[in-house]
Amino acid sequence: MKYRHAFHAGNFADVHKHVTLNALLRALARKDKGFLLLDTHAGRGGYDLSSSEAHRGHEAEHGIERLIDVTPPAAGWPAEISDYLTAVQTLRRERHDRAAYPGSPLLALLALRAQDRAVFIESQPGEHAALREAVSEFARYAPASLAAPRRAAVDRATLECADGYGRIAAWLPPIERRALVLIDPPYEDAVGDQRALAQALDTVLARLPSAVVAVWYPIKDQRATDAWIQRLTARLPAPPDAATMPWLVGELCVHPPDSRVGLNGSGMLVLNPPWRIAERMREWLPVLHHALDPLGRGGWTVREGAA
Repeated sequence: MKYRHAFHAGNFADVHKHVTLNALLRALARKDKGFLLLDTHAGRGGYDLSSSEAHRGHEAEHGIERLIDVTPPAAGWPAEISDYLTAVQTLRRERHDRAAYPGSPLLALLALRAQDRAVFIESQPGEHAALREAVSEFARYAPASLAAPRRAAVDRATLECADGYGRIAAWLPPIERRALVLIDPPYEDAVGDQRALAQALDTVLARLPSAVVAVWYPIKDQRATDAWIQRLTARLPAPPDAATMPWLVGELCVHPPDSRVGLNGSGMLVLNPPWRIAERMREWLPVLHHALDPLGRGGWTVREGAA
């Protein structure tokens, strides 16, 4: 059976990934010029946390639901966490559904501007059909004051049922010459996915060396993960106009990084990170970790480098 994210929607890794994605979208929007978001593994767009799939592991209880219920810090949530919570609560309020949870496509549509575009690719026909419905509902459930801009956002989004890796070359470089590429594979076949991911990074950087690339990855054994990240970043090509390729890693663990529980942590590798993203990540990531791991069993880290 193919991977279905509905079993894990809203868990701590989703929260970490989506806060990071939202932060990157906001950072790119600091410039007036538009950009393309290319989401290679888009999933079904939105999720029902009251479904039997979501209830099987109760993972959202330790992710988005815990974050919503926890008391904010005295100084308030950092902007990146606050923006993410606002997006989730906006979707729930509009749909009168406390169990609704936005995947990366709906989060992106809430953040993209009139000059931005999105391409959402999902390979599984059933999940792709659900994605189409979720994107359609994004405009249909909007309040009257937002109906027109929501429909315009949907019109600027392209949905494909295809292999996301195989479609990268078709979409890059975009006419905007700016892009954020989100790569979030299931890692069902760890070796195969890692090999395909490395080839995908080669394609992205060959087509658009300045692209911001965000890669999500699971952390099960920290030593193995660190070795993989080292191999992956060491082979990155330097862009034509620079001596090195800058990269950033942000990781959140809610279990000891060598525990046998399964998924101990969540990682995001960002190539060509936007200005101040690392600085801001060092502000919001420890706050997010404290909220999701109050017993301090895991940890967080932000690392920068250049290949």
